[in-house]
Amino acid sequence: MSMEPIDEKSLIEQRAMSAGMGAAVSFLGVVRGTEDSAPISAIEYEAFKPMAEHQFNLLFDELEKRWPIESIRLVHRHGIVKVNEPSLWVEIIAPHRGEAFAACQWLIDEMKRLVPIWKKPLPAPH
Repeated sequence: MSMEPIDEKSLIEQRAMSAGMGAAVSFLGVVRGTEDSAPISAIEYEAFKPMAEHQFNLLFDELEKRWPIESIRLVHRHGIVKVNEPSLWVEIIAPHRGEAFAACQWLIDEMKRLVPIWKKPLPAPH
């Protein structure tokens, strides 16, 4: 969890993978300008960091049991994230693209379902 903007370029530059890996899948989740059909200016994310990190680690452990993943990196913002700014970045390194894509999709779906991160849309100015 980070209050700092997500620096995707820097995260990609820090990527490390062994010679046996053939896929690096990354996902960037960006705040949309509407929430429940209402215009917004930002989303405020809140979490009890130790609980959220514990749940993320449980998901990472489960993911590694399901797919042959070399590495998982995830950054989720907390605090206020404006429209068109990234709120989530995920990277999965795996031997093949199919398992990397599947693992990334599963992680994002399960994260939204299980990790206690609350979001509060902030209305757009009139």
